[in-house]
Amino acid sequence: ITMTPTSLFRVAFPLVAVSLLTHSAFAEEGGAGHIVPGGGATMADLAPDKPGWVFETMYLRYDGKASKNQMIPDANLLTAGLNASADALLVGGIYTFEDDLFGAKYSIGAFLPYTKVNVSADITLGGKTIRGRDQVDGIGDMTLIPALMSWRLNDCWKVNGLLTIYAPTGSYKEGRLANTGLNHWTFDPTVGVAYANAQTGFNFTAFSGFAFSTENNVTDYQNGTMFHLDASVQQLLPLGPGSIGFGLEAFYFQQVTGDSGSGRLLGDFKGMTSGLGPVVSYILPKENSTFIVEARWLKELDVDRRLEGDYFWLKFIYQF
Repeated sequence: ITMTPTSLFRVAFPLVAVSLLTHSAFAEEGGAGHIVPGGGATMADLAPDKPGWVFETMYLRYDGKASKNQMIPDANLLTAGLNASADALLVGGIYTFEDDLFGAKYSIGAFLPYTKVNVSADITLGGKTIRGRDQVDGIGDMTLIPALMSWRLNDCWKVNGLLTIYAPTGSYKEGRLANTGLNHWTFDPTVGVAYANAQTGFNFTAFSGFAFSTENNVTDYQNGTMFHLDASVQQLLPLGPGSIGFGLEAFYFQQVTGDSGSGRLLGDFKGMTSGLGPVVSYILPKENSTFIVEARWLKELDVDRRLEGDYFWLKFIYQF
């Protein structure tokens, strides 16, 4: 099948944005939250705009650390010098209905992660400081998408809206440094906008939202509201039967309200992070399906009251 540059752009759009949980990767309790920087920011993260199925597998590697002077509350412990590494594999799917809703394509979906986490930190107990270590692996917190909507404004512009809900299905124990779950719900309404010029191969995407969390009833700790913004620019070039993309992604996270609850050990503990990194993708369209593989490396550059490290994403997406 011979694909024109215009058709390559159009088949590259019908995909989905979803974030992936890896505990102890991020300020909030444990220096961690459900919303992962850079999880959704490119063409591969846009909502579907044609009926059918999208299957997606994502791998995330994170390595981060906090300084010896940075105190972070984790599972009802006060830690310093927190170091964490996490490997997570997430598998799930999206279904888009035939009929439009409010002029948009309407989709629903769900994703389940399997996560392996290693954490070490200095812990103060009974007036003494010891170096604690924990490793755990298992099912993480499930991602539910009850509403994912796509409005195409014209040949170049597209708008997305979605509600992502993170359910506490992962393992959590008080006093354990590493956990695969966070033991609370998070609700993350997000909007996205995309521009793609089929003549030049240039595209731009941006996603922004506010994440609201419920209280962790084990530690009586409730994370504050988190604002997040992810954006990218990419250039597509023909390569063989498909198209290769090169780009740059940036992210900005800012906690806008303080943590609360009787279990908060360090007051409001508002945090922020920002960073950027390269993105490479390959799009292979077929007659009735599309396959995309994408790799991202994102480095945190400005961090406050969170771990600081690097994210590596690898995504495989199949739409039919």
